[in-house]
Amino acid sequence: MQLCGFNMTVYLDYQSSKPVDPRVITAMKPYFYDKFGNPSSLHQVGDEATKVLDNARQAIANFIAAEKNEIVFTSGATESNNLALIGFALRNKNKGNHIIISEIEHISIHNIAKLLTKNGFTVSKVPVDQFGKVSIEKIEERINDKTILISIGYANNEIGTIQPIGEIGELCRKKNIAFHSDAVPAEGLLRLDMNTDNLDLLTLSSNDIYGPKGIGALYVRKGIKLNPLIIGGGQERGLRSGSENIPGIVGMTKAAEIVERETSEEVKRFIRYRDMLIKSILEKIPKSHLNGHPIDRLPTNAHFRFDGIEGESLLLSLKDEGIDVSTGSACSSKTLEPSHTLIATGLLHEEAHGSLQITCGRFTTEKDIDTFLNIIPGVVNKLRRLSPLYKEE
Repeated sequence: MQLCGFNMTVYLDYQSSKPVDPRVITAMKPYFYDKFGNPSSLHQVGDEATKVLDNARQAIANFIAAEKNEIVFTSGATESNNLALIGFALRNKNKGNHIIISEIEHISIHNIAKLLTKNGFTVSKVPVDQFGKVSIEKIEERINDKTILISIGYANNEIGTIQPIGEIGELCRKKNIAFHSDAVPAEGLLRLDMNTDNLDLLTLSSNDIYGPKGIGALYVRKGIKLNPLIIGGGQERGLRSGSENIPGIVGMTKAAEIVERETSEEVKRFIRYRDMLIKSILEKIPKSHLNGHPIDRLPTNAHFRFDGIEGESLLLSLKDEGIDVSTGSACSSKTLEPSHTLIATGLLHEEAHGSLQITCGRFTTEKDIDTFLNIIPGVVNKLRRLSPLYKEE
């Protein structure tokens, strides 16, 4: 398969980055030259841009069963997370200074929590079980009279475990606490419905549904108040100043429309590929283990650990074979520390270091899966023969 100009045998790292769907590129092209207007302009070209922006906002609202005026466009998921947590905390600090997250949140959430802690807020982290799942009881144990916000990811971006978002939302409603979720790993794969998920804030990303990078959105339920983090001309309801990225917004909208139309068939194929990976690897490779929940996991995610070898060595050996996978989140791959998600599930450091993340996507073929499955046992065996840490029983 050819992606991004590289002749790659297999690309199985869709969680870190997805190619832009060619249909999305086609939809975006006119807005770079022919339809270049700024929605803030009052002339005809500006009016046309305003209409495009309004239509896009309605389309993204439909994508998550929300209302048009509840969608704020941003530069991506990281900015949306910042606006949700910091914006809410600063605006509502008179009500309390306590925030709850889980131990396996995306690194952007953890770093935002560190910033808030340095600025007078208290952050509690909810532990997860061996599969990376949070429990309602452990969340409730950490709630106090100063708790104003809970942020739990819709699904984990590394091990693929899906969280009980609807139940957590019900608890937050009962306790009158705002509820945010970073839905990036789940969007396009699970149905996001603001009417049933009981969410007040939701983070979305364009590239994770095969749209362009550099554009995202934050759902802000009517009545939720935030402080803006970017100050300027007051665009996006005053919450995110700066001229709107119309080509990117058009691309995100087109990507969402394609997902709504095609996701049911895509997900069936993804589940088949995922289950092929899990069954084959656990059967063919001794002392291999599945990370994450065995049932409540994303359709595209297969995450393993292999006794006696390091994930980085495995990744580089597979790279030599023309196969692209990852050892965990691309957003924290520059560090040599083991995945905080895997450590939180109870794994030892050496176990976490021996993990490999495989994620399929829209352009994955069955041939890609077969090629990977034919190569991986030999690579693991070779590395184990070289490893002083591995002992056969």
